[in-house]
Amino acid sequence: MQLIPVKKTKKLISRSFINNHMKPQIPIIIEDFVDPESPAFKKWNYEYFKEIAGSQKVDIYGSEMDSMDRVASQPIAQTTFSEYLDLIDSTPTEHRLFLFNLLSIKPELKNDLIYNDVTNGKILKWLPFMFFGGQGSATRNHIDIDMSHVFITQFEGIKRIWLFPWEQSDLMYKLPYNFHSLPNIKTPDYRQYPALLYLNGYEAVLHPGETLYIPSGWWHYIQYETGGYSVSVRALPSSFLEKWRGFKNLVITRNFDNIMRNIFKEKWFRYKVKAAKRRGTKAFKKQKAFSSESFLYSVMYKLNL
Repeated sequence: MQLIPVKKTKKLISRSFINNHMKPQIPIIIEDFVDPESPAFKKWNYEYFKEIAGSQKVDIYGSEMDSMDRVASQPIAQTTFSEYLDLIDSTPTEHRLFLFNLLSIKPELKNDLIYNDVTNGKILKWLPFMFFGGQGSATRNHIDIDMSHVFITQFEGIKRIWLFPWEQSDLMYKLPYNFHSLPNIKTPDYRQYPALLYLNGYEAVLHPGETLYIPSGWWHYIQYETGGYSVSVRALPSSFLEKWRGFKNLVITRNFDNIMRNIFKEKWFRYKVKAAKRRGTKAFKKQKAFSSESFLYSVMYKLNL
């Protein structure tokens, strides 16, 4: 597996972003996507959140590796938002919040965000999402079901995010009819999943104030280096293929998988695992043959044969 750092930039104009990143699908870290003068950077902190929403009940999620047969993992506990913030502020924990959107519960918080919209008006500013996690927590390697372009801004703590293009899905051992991969890529077992050796992606380390652009359909594996939180906004897919994939995922694929899982239960999951491994093996052999052929050509070139 090869990872190269995502480049950073600021004062990016729309034309440059669209032509150099959005259309060719190249990730970038934007240092001023959310204006540094936004009230959020001055007002938001754990104490403020506890004051305005501390009594809210929240579902706690743990490791997603225990729910590989589902689109999303199940909550493992429930507590108050205030107690959860105290937890991630005081000790490392795999516990994180999923589908708890403080910006929906307290919509006035949206006014604290000022965007430097590099998409020329494509961002859905009215639909931000907020994510919280403890040091050591992670989300499994996945693609977003709706195939949107995603902009993740870090506000507290540090995140490490690995990114891979859609075209490497078979090398990822993508589970059919699901939107995540089978192996744990953080500690890969290359004997069991040799295709992972040929992954080529990006690594982004996000600090407060920085925004990572994730192109439509790209895989992302998110790790919380410290406890913290971030806000993401989306831009709808632009090409016909991206739109069709998003529609198919939301309307057809997800519902079909739910039906098959309810009917065949564990047998359906075993079938998907076999299919993912079969496709991964095929992709591995293809990449291995290509690498051998490229090496041979390079040797012949150097020898002037």
